[in-house]
Amino acid sequence: MAAKAKGRGLLAKGTAGYRLKISSGLPAGSLLKCADNSGAKILRLVQVVKYKGRLRRVPAAAVGDMVIVSVRRGTPDMRKKLFRAVIIRQVKPYRRPEGNWVQFEDNAAVILTPEGEMRGSEIRGPVAREAAERWPRIASASSIIV
Repeated sequence: MAAKAKGRGLLAKGTAGYRLKISSGLPAGSLLKCADNSGAKILRLVQVVKYKGRLRRVPAAAVGDMVIVSVRRGTPDMRKKLFRAVIIRQVKPYRRPEGNWVQFEDNAAVILTPEGEMRGSEIRGPVAREAAERWPRIASASSIIV
């Protein structure tokens, strides 16, 4: 019997390629630092986009995942509103295919517009290579890719 080929399915706007298996270190309810200059400071993870879960399992996200966040601290016009964001750093260590382990000092995300563009113009701090490869617009705005 011939092996069935895995399809990539539909790709979201601004994304590229296949996603690696990364340890999910950010369950729903986690607090994230906003790494761009959009006006938000602290974000709360509400839901993981395209997450297919199991009964009573808390949705969790990893580096490169698109999530829905609410702004907990920031400018008054952004507070208590929901936005889409992409995780660019996580504290939980994850393994790369070449064998090394990667871990960051904080959990951070970048806010996106509904069209998939970045809301801010610059990114503070390093960006994980997995997130930069999956989201080219984030890669072009980042100064350090680890």
